Amino acid sequence: MRSYGIDPKTGNWTTITDPSYIYLATVAQTLRLNLGESPFYGNYGIPAQQSVINQIAPNLAVNNTQNQYAPYFASLTITSQTNTPQPTYAISAVFQNGTTIQTVVAT
Repeated sequence: MRSYGIDPKTGNWTTITDPSYIYLATVAQTLRLNLGESPFYGNYGIPAQQSVINQIAPNLAVNNTQNQYAPYFASLTITSQTNTPQPTYAISAVFQNGTTIQTVVAT
């Protein structure tokens, strides 16, 4: 299995081959999607644009995303960041091999 993501250090697209990192990149990409934006997976994503307009956080959609990807990790936690101009989420993931990764995703 292989996926692609943007390397935060260089800003260039890179190939991801480690299954744990593929799922982590997929979680981040899902949080950046709006509902219905993907032509293949209409139920992936969160209603971020509607949330900004309505000023209501998409907590249920984020919780569903966390539950959707949790089986691929030993532990997965997605929390909303406060005092940010756009919906921003902190991801804390523990891979099956014990590696811990923490990152922030701005939608």
